[in-house]
Amino acid sequence: MSDKPSSKDPMAVSRRAMMAGSAAFGAALFAPSGLRAQAYPTAEVNTTGLAVTDDTVTIGILHSVTGTMAISETGSVQAEKLAISQINEMGGVLGRQIEIIQEDGASDWPTFAEKARKLLVSDKVASVMGCWTSASRKAVLPVFEQHNGFLYYPTFYEGLEQSPNVIYTGQEATQQIIAGLDWVKETKGANSFYLLGSDYIWPRTSNKIARKHIEEFLGGEVVGEDYYPLGHTQFNSVINKIRLRKPDVIYAIVVGGSNVAFYKQLKAAGIDMTAEDPILLTISVTEDEIRGIGGENMEGAYACMKYFQSLDNPNNVAFVAAFKEMWGEDIVIGDVTQAAYLGPWLWKAAVEKAGSFDVDRVREAQIGIELTNAPEGYVKVHENHHLWSKTRVGLALADGQYEVVFETAELVEPDPFPEGYQ
Repeated sequence: MSDKPSSKDPMAVSRRAMMAGSAAFGAALFAPSGLRAQAYPTAEVNTTGLAVTDDTVTIGILHSVTGTMAISETGSVQAEKLAISQINEMGGVLGRQIEIIQEDGASDWPTFAEKARKLLVSDKVASVMGCWTSASRKAVLPVFEQHNGFLYYPTFYEGLEQSPNVIYTGQEATQQIIAGLDWVKETKGANSFYLLGSDYIWPRTSNKIARKHIEEFLGGEVVGEDYYPLGHTQFNSVINKIRLRKPDVIYAIVVGGSNVAFYKQLKAAGIDMTAEDPILLTISVTEDEIRGIGGENMEGAYACMKYFQSLDNPNNVAFVAAFKEMWGEDIVIGDVTQAAYLGPWLWKAAVEKAGSFDVDRVREAQIGIELTNAPEGYVKVHENHHLWSKTRVGLALADGQYEVVFETAELVEPDPFPEGYQ
């Protein structure tokens, strides 16, 4: 499947015109506007008692805006609110304005489950944009399946999951973990790896997949593997172990606020990532985290993602401008933030294709939905509820941005259950 770039050139439009309420941007990029609520009577488009009136539809946002994960999840909230604002300015969904109920998962997995139940049972939201960690997703999944809710989950993750109640807008293992390891082997000749992660399901499962790929498919060696609790800030002991074992690659899956301590301590220990001795490859540090870490502490590291703020295409130019217009010129945009932005647009497109807010009908309509002008480029919903996307590798610069140094020629088909890795 080939990429489908936009023919629209926003550089020919003044910034003021491009940003005018962001409505024109949203209309041009994603879905038809002008649908009138009168043509879609509430009794017909809402047969299951969701929070839908003649004028409004309510959805939930469920992310951590407090605790150690706030450094990562705040961008997702901002992206979802931008998309919803743009959708509302272009007429809403089936002629109805989107209203939001936002809950804070507070970086605590039982709290995520509790808040998910509130949104689905008490608030009866039509969909939820939310979660970041796999632990939070696993905590809410039984709630969504029990109450037939619909979750748009934006984070790159370990795969090995496919739920009828979730659309996964981030990458799974074949699109990120395996692809990134292949790249560092092929381009850098890497043979030895030190695996490091935060201590919960995503890093542990991701590194299980990474180890299997390194040892059985790349013919390499894992010389160390360590995990630390979320919020951990003392990494000097593992840094000493890394220096002693001299791996070709530090493969880092540290998340949340712990990243700030890890990368600052790595630099203080004299490990110069610009010298690539060792190479640092991460699948967890986006521009959002670098903002807290400091670009000078990340310079020279590599990240395997599907999106970087620096992507040079007209869709992304417009998206970045809209995001900064809403949230400030100093704001940055990371991979998960962009994937979170896709959620409301995918939901809108499926609702309007189905002509209904009912979850069962939206689920059926969601398969095959395309966003031809997403900031990352063309994406499409696979029947396994993941997205066809490109894989990219970025080199961290001192200014806190990534320079794209690799991009797959074609979209990578999602495969959440790759043979030989389960």
